[in-house]
Amino acid sequence: MTVRAEMLQSLYRGLTEYGGPAIRYYLARRRALGKEDPTRQGERFGVSSRPRPNGPLVWCHAASVGEAVSILVLIDRVLAQAPHVGVLVTTGTVTSAKVMASRLPARAFHQYFPVDRPAYVRSFLSHWRPDLVLWTESELWPNMLWEIADRGFPTALINARISERSFARWQRVPDFVTSMLRGFSLCLTQTETDAVRLKALGATFVRPVGNLKFAAAPLPVDQDDLLCTQHLIDGRPVWLMASTHRGEDELAADVHERLRAQFPDLLTVIAPRHPERGPSILDRLSGRGLSVALRSRGQAVDASTDIYVGDTMGELGLFYRLVRVVAVGGSFVPRGGQNPIEPAQLGCAVLYGPHMHNFATVTRELEQAGAALALTDRAALGDAVARLLQDEASRHRLGEAARAVTARNRSVVDRTMDALAPLLRRAGIVVTA
Repeated sequence: MTVRAEMLQSLYRGLTEYGGPAIRYYLARRRALGKEDPTRQGERFGVSSRPRPNGPLVWCHAASVGEAVSILVLIDRVLAQAPHVGVLVTTGTVTSAKVMASRLPARAFHQYFPVDRPAYVRSFLSHWRPDLVLWTESELWPNMLWEIADRGFPTALINARISERSFARWQRVPDFVTSMLRGFSLCLTQTETDAVRLKALGATFVRPVGNLKFAAAPLPVDQDDLLCTQHLIDGRPVWLMASTHRGEDELAADVHERLRAQFPDLLTVIAPRHPERGPSILDRLSGRGLSVALRSRGQAVDASTDIYVGDTMGELGLFYRLVRVVAVGGSFVPRGGQNPIEPAQLGCAVLYGPHMHNFATVTRELEQAGAALALTDRAALGDAVARLLQDEASRHRLGEAARAVTARNRSVVDRTMDALAPLLRRAGIVVTA
């Protein structure tokens, strides 16, 4: 390690070591905003809320909801093939914790990831003593990764991706990032480009295997709820703006107002990325004279409803089955886009705007297969929605092509398990066929 990297490492450790009061103040502010779980705050300080299970333990870390959901299929595979193993899953958000509580299988459990302060990190690792660490995507926390490497835990970076922006940022401190990557015995990337970037940053044993999001099971749904909601909609033309960010709710309302002369009984569904925004969406869109129903308040859809706001947790699987036309949120504002694979798996006609850089490889494959429509700007959304609502053949063709793309990529979980086999053996985890 160069002198500069050692200085940066010492500076980071010092700031986080002596920044305890600032960290506690920051978490208290987040707690007041509902972004921290007050009943489990100790976990963020490295104080675990449950005992370590007996036997081998695999620890999977995922930043948030999307990353955590993407590794569920891998967790299922590990548990099925290693019946004596437990799985710890850590994330950093309240939303992801709620999703994991309902979707983790038996012998897997959730804890909040500790703040990256040396004392908290050591407390966490001393308690859990994982036999294997699986770190997902691209969230790198220096103190935790340095401590993992120092303790010699077998560790793999899985479903890894490095955006062009992150790559440029890390290149400014190459030895610093190399010091974090040195602890990974193996790096499995989503694409060849990600592999090249990780190697350039100093990672070793890098292999592109594909995106685990393709292998995820279709989002779940309550069948009774689905039948009930389908009855309420009762054949109306309906489309969904999924996982919206601020600014996209108004765009959906603009499209609705523009199209209702052509489709008088049109229903627009908005599913906000952060469900707590539901009441503010209701207020803003009602103020425009639209009839808005809020799912979180149990407000049912009737013939007069213009906008149905799906501001609940874990129900995108319901909405993707209710509609055949889906516009992906986070793509009409510069947020990088949300996951287009989930609606594609369920045969929806998928649309998105110009800001999909978080899923650049996925969208390229969808577009090459004629399985999605990429729109160059916000103004094009209304025309695309109208065309697909009117043209059943085009809608069906897009949806089936999207379903086919996801189906042929599901083997990524097999390639991931094959690549992890040596690490599983090194960790003393016997995997049965």
